[in-house]
Amino acid sequence: MSLAWMLVLLAGVLEVGFALSLKESHGFTKLWPSVAAMACGGASFLLLTLALKSLPVGTAYAVWTGLGAAGTVVVGILVLDEPASAGRLTSVALVLAGIVGLKLYET
Repeated sequence: MSLAWMLVLLAGVLEVGFALSLKESHGFTKLWPSVAAMACGGASFLLLTLALKSLPVGTAYAVWTGLGAAGTVVVGILVLDEPASAGRLTSVALVLAGIVGLKLYET
């Protein structure tokens, strides 16, 4: 796996941190979750920007947002006691399948 793809993966993980911190910030009324949201979001954008120097924008952006979305749903289920219905799990699996497909057919 290239460095650019590792940057996209890490950026996707930071997107999960951004989303979770954003929720905990309660509309930016709590200082530390707000700081964490801004730090995770900024770092995620920075890593994506660096990866885009050598990756196709459509593929990299789709993978980044897909990982962030799917990761946030999974953490919500595992940590925040959000529902784990068959429909939600199937939808996450479809997002992940799309990410794999985009990576496989990027050239």
